[in-house]
Amino acid sequence: MAKVTAISFGRKMSNTDVMLKEILRKCAEAGHDICFIRPDDLNIGACTGCCACVAGILSGRSNGECVMHRDDDFHIVEDAYYSADALIIGSPVYETSPSGTFKTFCDRMGPSHDIAFLTEARKDRLARDGESAMLPDERAFKPRVGCLVGVGGARTENWTIMTIPVMYECMMSAGVDVIDTHVYYGAMNVQHVLGVPEQMARMDEMAQHIIDALAAESDEERRAWRGPSDGACPVCHQSMFRVHQGSDLVECAICGIEGTVGIVDGKITYRFTKEWQDRSRLKYAGKLEHRNEIADGAMTQKKVPGLAELKKPYLTVGE
Repeated sequence: MAKVTAISFGRKMSNTDVMLKEILRKCAEAGHDICFIRPDDLNIGACTGCCACVAGILSGRSNGECVMHRDDDFHIVEDAYYSADALIIGSPVYETSPSGTFKTFCDRMGPSHDIAFLTEARKDRLARDGESAMLPDERAFKPRVGCLVGVGGARTENWTIMTIPVMYECMMSAGVDVIDTHVYYGAMNVQHVLGVPEQMARMDEMAQHIIDALAAESDEERRAWRGPSDGACPVCHQSMFRVHQGSDLVECAICGIEGTVGIVDGKITYRFTKEWQDRSRLKYAGKLEHRNEIADGAMTQKKVPGLAELKKPYLTVGE
């Protein structure tokens, strides 16, 4: 029996809540333990960008605990996240992307829960301190699968276009393998998703994908993409790219991998080398590159002489 956790950023018992609960219901029927949590009901402070969590991990002083919001409720969501073997995260769509509370959650997860930061910290501390080492939460290293669900009222799909790319942020740091994504758009047409059988059936399909992944006999099978559509990117299976003007170079906005674009028989084609696929920020090698980049920046950052004096002319501007 595995633990399946749903984290909903929607209104209570509205579309997002019920769609995620349908997935949980099917997973429970398959014998799995389930958990449902709503961060909007909790007190979760916004990240201030102070970088104390990163400094704590890199220096060995802490495991990335937030020093700005020591007594808020983030630990409740963190515990639910870390306890899970499978995660379903859902959000309504506001201005083409997920809710503000969702983004706050992602910012608080950030480097403090990044699998590369924590893996390297564990390795370094064991080498230095042995059995007496202060180690990260062991649950951080557990393999997990995840699904993403967005709900948009707009009748036009492109008004939800940023939803899934942004939602990948909630899985990225912790290294969760996303196996399926879905956006229900046009939700304004019907009072509630319970009146839209095809959407509920899609949640049943997503639940089965989770059940199948949890029953997988190999890691490759466990993390295999199971979504009904396969996007142009071979890693995240989405199709949002940054185009480099004046060249055939494209870059996946989610994975960060580079590739080339061409036209064959009137159809757009994309090519991504294995080297670039392995450097995706959804994979450990890509995360490690970023961890080392931040570690180097934190240690070698150039100081600005007389910075306090340089700031003084700006202190009261617009106040």
